Amino acid sequence: MHTLLVTLLVIVSIAMIVVVLLQSGRSAGLSGAITGGAEQLFGKQKARGLDAVLHRMTVVLAVLFFVLAIAVTYFQL
Repeated sequence: MHTLLVTLLVIVSIAMIVVVLLQSGRSAGLSGAITGGAEQLFGKQKARGLDAVLHRMTVVLAVLFFVLAIAVTYFQL
């Protein structure tokens, strides 16, 4: 049981790293402020759906990570 939980924890950790790296940054200094204002003015519809999915996946993976980490420490005893 411990080995299975550790394996799942490693898989969830790698998946969370990948999902976080796929997300777009909020702003990058002055250039991010300029393009961010233009995106608000003209809209950024295509990336919003993907950002929402990636955000939801990040939340789910984070919850799974914490649950699995607690389960691994519980079953280690």
